[in-house]
Amino acid sequence: MKRIIYMMLCTALFTGCSEDFTDLSPISNRNEADFYNTSDDFEAAVNASYAGLQGSGVYGRGYWTMFEMRSDNTDQGPDATGLARQYTEINAFTEDALNEQVTAAWSESYSVIANCNVILDRIESIELDATDKDRITGETLFIRSLVYYHLAIGFGNIPLQLTPFVAGDELTQVNETTVLEQLVTDLTTAEAGLPISYSGSQVGKATKGAAATLLAKVLLTLGDNSAAETVLRRIISDYGYDLLPDYADLWGVPNENNAESIFEIQFISGGIGQGSTFTNDFSPSTDLQTGSGFGRNRPTASMQEAYEAGDLRYDVSMAETYVNLEGEVVEQNHVRKYQYEMAIENDSDINFVVFRYADVLLMLAEALGETSESYDLINEVRNRAGLADIDASTPGTFEEKLLQERRVELAFENHRWADLKRFNATDLVVDGEDVVTGTREYFYIPQREMDINPNFDQN
Repeated sequence: MKRIIYMMLCTALFTGCSEDFTDLSPISNRNEADFYNTSDDFEAAVNASYAGLQGSGVYGRGYWTMFEMRSDNTDQGPDATGLARQYTEINAFTEDALNEQVTAAWSESYSVIANCNVILDRIESIELDATDKDRITGETLFIRSLVYYHLAIGFGNIPLQLTPFVAGDELTQVNETTVLEQLVTDLTTAEAGLPISYSGSQVGKATKGAAATLLAKVLLTLGDNSAAETVLRRIISDYGYDLLPDYADLWGVPNENNAESIFEIQFISGGIGQGSTFTNDFSPSTDLQTGSGFGRNRPTASMQEAYEAGDLRYDVSMAETYVNLEGEVVEQNHVRKYQYEMAIENDSDINFVVFRYADVLLMLAEALGETSESYDLINEVRNRAGLADIDASTPGTFEEKLLQERRVELAFENHRWADLKRFNATDLVVDGEDVVTGTREYFYIPQREMDINPNFDQN
């Protein structure tokens, strides 16, 4: 899947596109008489949208900043100078509408959406094989929905653009609920049109399970637990996922797109502009032979303390010390899930896991509320981690116990801030980190967007 995206993009670029895969203009502004006529044309366009998810404003950096560093899981660390200042402000809720990381998340997300809108608009009038047409439409709706979900959770009041933008159009904001309700419609269509699985070079594309997992998450956010339960039971019974026996086998290049994985952002190293930066961003300083790690997205003391004694996930997910190039042991918390031996700095082959089966099990427990079946689902995840069962007699409310389990199981996978909001528990960020004195539900809309659209209301 990684290589076919790259190869098809190269083909599209060779016929007249820019070298920037995430730029909408090369595809949407091409002569439409020569493009958007065949399945191959639409495959190239969809692959450009997949590639857009790699962008530094999207999964490359923006989303872990907004959903992990914003939460009590991670912080920027002691360095608050230069670029690091922007991360420190996001962590402490002191950023303003000029923060470049937040601006990049907004603009690159909407670039992906714009590309998807062109595909969906053009495919309506083109005669294609019905199965191909449904699949391409499903992939595009899933990608657009995935981006809109992050924008809705992060910003709340956003433009919901579902057709290609035409100069002179006036953008209007809608609230988070309106966006999520649209995603329910789109993801239902996407799930129906997508295959259960792929083979060969197509592995890694969006499937029924990917669309259904995001649909369930959206329904839970809307408070429709009954509908979410129906979707989650369908994933469990029909789509063929399993928990891997060993948590460590979820991570690393040889384990990508495994039986527990539902959707991953595909990255490929090799100096072709498709590698990920996670290893460099998250590794502690001087830990890498190929260059310095930045030590960003650093696990907090609160995150470290969240793991129970004997939890097999701890050593796989994070560490509190490392050995520097001089052989000295240095104390510094850092994320381990994305470690990779690279030949080129900021060019890791490591994918980013967006959804996996453990999340589905824990979401079903959430949808059911406190029942014996819910504890069975939680314990299935806990037992894999080497931990004993919990039940109604275990101290804490059901919501506290479930949120705790989601925290350690899905640490550093971009779920925490959305979970805290969904569970009405964002005050935990204040309780957990002294540097934070108060939280805000949404990020500021970037000032550039406010200047261009004077009718917008600022968060």
